[in-house]
Amino acid sequence: MNRLFCLFIFLVHFFLIDLFAQELYVFTEPASVMPAHSLTLRSRTHGMGANAMYDRFTFRNNLQLVAGLTGRWTMRVGGSWGNMQTYAVKPESIGFYSRYRLLSTDDIHRHFRLAAYIEGAYTAAPFRHDEVTLMGDKSGIEAGLIATRLSQRLALSVTGAHTQVLHGTRKNAALFDPARTFQTVQFSFSGGYLLFPREYKDYRQTNLNLYAELLSQRSLDNKRYYVDAAPALQLIFASRTKLNLGYRFELAGTMDRMANRSWLLTLETTWLGFFKRRA
Repeated sequence: MNRLFCLFIFLVHFFLIDLFAQELYVFTEPASVMPAHSLTLRSRTHGMGANAMYDRFTFRNNLQLVAGLTGRWTMRVGGSWGNMQTYAVKPESIGFYSRYRLLSTDDIHRHFRLAAYIEGAYTAAPFRHDEVTLMGDKSGIEAGLIATRLSQRLALSVTGAHTQVLHGTRKNAALFDPARTFQTVQFSFSGGYLLFPREYKDYRQTNLNLYAELLSQRSLDNKRYYVDAAPALQLIFASRTKLNLGYRFELAGTMDRMANRSWLLTLETTWLGFFKRRA
């Protein structure tokens, strides 16, 4: 696991150091917050294909509203629906997310951001698998810190988090064999760069960004873990509409998971000054 992490850092540094960077990551969030008074409508669709439960294509869609309440505070609410847990497509979960920027240092073509976040979710899905996500599979609460550094052409971000699963069977956890996962820690490392345009001339120019992310989770209950790699492409149209396409696959792990490979398609659009106009 340590060797994979060191190799990932080396590759990101070697290939991205001379390229333009962005910090609008696909699988994780940056420490930067949404512009004040803005509103974003986001659709995130995960596709897993055939999995251990169903020999057919499965998907989950999360619809989210993301608001930039102030220059430091971002809030998100949403819900999910899909057929990952059932044969029929059904509503799955509701959730909230809040991120607050704790520290910001700025210079020409570089900055550093530090933010804290908290996330909570409730799902009607049955308790299955070791892997813990709050996007439709588990009910719980998560808190973490994000540090993002932009320096010239390179943007890197590190996230550390802790999750507690809130489920009725936790009171009788000793009855389950193998042991269920109720507590996890997460760590992610993300890097990205702007490939096009090489020079900004107009805000209506289409941006093409490339990303590479390392995502990991470890259970505190049974010491199981996974480490995933997640490359992605991103297009930004007219500086307000974003299309992401990412592929996530397992590098190493011992967790029982619904699937070790998945696709992510995200489409979102932002209205700047949405709340200010209505104040």
